[in-house]
Amino acid sequence: MQARSALFDLYGDYLRPRGGRAPVAALVKLLAPLGIAPPAVRTAISRMVRQGWLHPLRLMSGPGYLLTPKAARRLDEASARVYRTGRISWDGRFDLVMLSAPLARRESQKLTFLGYGMLGEQTWVAPRAAEEIDAVLLEAAVPYERFSASHAAGSQGAADVVGRAWNLSAIAAAYEEFIAEQRSIVTAITVRSSDEEAYAVRFQLVHAWRSFLFRDPQLPPSLLPSRWPGVTAANFFDRHSTRLRPAADRFVERCLASASRGGRVGFSEP
Repeated sequence: MQARSALFDLYGDYLRPRGGRAPVAALVKLLAPLGIAPPAVRTAISRMVRQGWLHPLRLMSGPGYLLTPKAARRLDEASARVYRTGRISWDGRFDLVMLSAPLARRESQKLTFLGYGMLGEQTWVAPRAAEEIDAVLLEAAVPYERFSASHAAGSQGAADVVGRAWNLSAIAAAYEEFIAEQRSIVTAITVRSSDEEAYAVRFQLVHAWRSFLFRDPQLPPSLLPSRWPGVTAANFFDRHSTRLRPAADRFVERCLASASRGGRVGFSEP
């Protein structure tokens, strides 16, 4: 697990609900159980500051970092998809994006994260429009046109589009692999396990699940094959992430309290 990716997960899953800020000492403590060394944490923090994801703060317990508004929006959107707090619906129309030139790899990854699949080098499609799509394309400086489109062939035509834009067989296999890899790890955590052990395993579980944000556009059931393994995987994730949450939260609270040296945390901009 890369330090930068782990920091995004840490802020999104644990620190965002706690005000989106933490001292450096706490960040180091919280990533240590994952095998991430302090120098890697500090390097990743510096990179995230340069990229506009974190803002430095002076806490009473020492230097710290706060999520920027851009980061908070991105993490809130990701959290809604990770925990599926929004209803997945479809009105039968695709958001169709036609570009004047192919996107670079970095911009292509952004569109994939937003739930778009590629029909061709210059044509992308999604079952619903993403709020960030225009901002991403404007930043890429590639002229484009967008259309709201329904398929003339109805459901079968729409399913054919989905089959061209996404490799559903590969996504299904990834869901089955996710369960196979995680089952023995999460079930090894019992009431006799320490809070730190539960935290580390839950962190790895959520990190692995978040990878589907770049694979699965969360298509509506009407566009998916029957007995879709993503449903089984989602139930597995929900059950174990919820079961391990109380112990993980206790470990986070202890790390934050320890880093704050038991004092009241305040902050001011440096």
